[in-house]
Amino acid sequence: MKFDIDYVEKLAKVLSDNSLTEISLEDGEQAITLRKEVLGVTATPVAAPVVQQAAPATSTEKATAAEPAKKGKPLTSPMVGTFYSAPSPDAEPFVKVGQTVKEGDVVCIVEAMKLMNEIESEFSGKIVEICVSDGQPVEFGQVLMYVE
Repeated sequence: MKFDIDYVEKLAKVLSDNSLTEISLEDGEQAITLRKEVLGVTATPVAAPVVQQAAPATSTEKATAAEPAKKGKPLTSPMVGTFYSAPSPDAEPFVKVGQTVKEGDVVCIVEAMKLMNEIESEFSGKIVEICVSDGQPVEFGQVLMYVE
């Protein structure tokens, strides 16, 4: 059985629509793997400096407030998914800026493939910045918050 072009295009659409970076399928002796180029992943950080450049032009206070936050240790996402600051929409967030956390404390949830993954702090300290908003998609290795 040959893989049909329409079938491959549908797989590519699934890859794109679900923010996946790779799909692999095997059918007996045949196999197919679709991968997104790394360029697609680096396109997101390229957009971030544009926002940062616009912020100092409108307000120097935001630029100076962001500098101390960068001095903390970054807590990064261990997976691609959707960031949630609280266990449910009507619940209080796990952490807030200024709150002290201990190593192992749950600080947020990253939903991936319909699974809610509790993200624990890798170190103790004070939350100085939360870098993503509730419901925002996150990439593997993306900074979620800074802990000082």
